Amino acid sequence: MELSIESLQEQGAFSGAPVERSITWKQGKDEFTATVHIRRLSYYSAVNDVAALRGEGDVIAGRIAACVLDAEGKPVFTPADITGEADPGRGPLNADLTQALLLEIGAVNNLGKPPSSAS
Repeated sequence: MELSIESLQEQGAFSGAPVERSITWKQGKDEFTATVHIRRLSYYSAVNDVAALRGEGDVIAGRIAACVLDAEGKPVFTPADITGEADPGRGPLNADLTQALLLEIGAVNNLGKPPSSAS
């Protein structure tokens, strides 16, 4: 295979369109459900991971910010929104919502599943 945009596209080397998912989380006694769009791990998530390794951010906040999009494909959060630094009065994202988002990011990317063995 010669490396080209066309050959890479045929091989599925691009992350493709975001995947629409539904998440549910609790806030106190209340339960909420929302629709999110999850971008598969891609260049954007790799950039955030490298920045976090250099001490320029939080890897989990960067992962959520890189992967959680609105219906138009724009990020819903910045890493600072997730950590609470964007608005200290608002504070960080609550644990239940954070976990719900991470679970959907993992599900869309098949994280945590062992690869199928060749027969």
